[in-house]
Amino acid sequence: MSKTHKAGFVSIVGKPNVGKSTLMNKLVGENLSIITFKAQTTRHRIMGILSGDDFQIVYSDTPGLLEPKYELHKKMMAYVQVSLEDADLILLVVELGEKYDSVLFERLKHVKSPIFLIINKIDLAIGSQLEDKITYWKTQLDPKLIIPVSAISGENIDNLLQEVIKHLPEHPPYYPKDNLTDKNERFFASEIIREKIFLNYEQEIPYSTEVSIEEFKDTEEIIRIRAILYVERDSQKGILIGKGGASLKKVGTEARKDLEAFFNKKVFLETHVKVADNWRKQKQRLKQFGYTD
Repeated sequence: MSKTHKAGFVSIVGKPNVGKSTLMNKLVGENLSIITFKAQTTRHRIMGILSGDDFQIVYSDTPGLLEPKYELHKKMMAYVQVSLEDADLILLVVELGEKYDSVLFERLKHVKSPIFLIINKIDLAIGSQLEDKITYWKTQLDPKLIIPVSAISGENIDNLLQEVIKHLPEHPPYYPKDNLTDKNERFFASEIIREKIFLNYEQEIPYSTEVSIEEFKDTEEIIRIRAILYVERDSQKGILIGKGGASLKKVGTEARKDLEAFFNKKVFLETHVKVADNWRKQKQRLKQFGYTD
């Protein structure tokens, strides 16, 4: 008798900066989502695929729930909505000190899929804080399960994984078993460069910058990447480049090291900075940058 196989889509949602990307990377065992200490780092829906002999989990790391201010934010929230509609299971990630937000969590009330509430950052818990929080969330949301974890240390991740598998429907795999993600190499190249911008610049610069890979040539010895870094205003271009090009050079050097580790090959990275006026507010620009409907 053949063994049953389970497969399903699991969406990871929550407010910005609660640890969604860290959690997905830990669950998949690969750094597929970029992680910084700044909110709104994730702009796309990124799928991470974990396959075993008798299961396949297709995780979706989604942008943090927010009230849209720009066209870009609307696109980001559309990704969240689609991932909620697709999901066989939802992992709602909250921080230890977080409270119920009726505006942002309203969309979860209409979801038919089971919701696991994931209380993250339990390594920071003091005294009875965690027990108090579990009681609090039971009254606010009544989720299917409440699972406390530390995404950064990996505490209780194995238990979460077992519960996810247990609640998946019986289904053949959706993707080949050796696939790790639905995104292509150009996407990860742009995300790695964008991560370095988030880590090296303050205030508005990371949010006003988009990375476009104009050229990606993979030869036997080396990968040649040409990236255009788009900003919204001329003044931002000067900040991004820095005095004598020093800031941009630092970003390039750090990104190249991570690109070489990610692709396991020598990388030649060329970066240029251009201005695309108010790109975050323009539908056509967003489409050009890969923000699809």
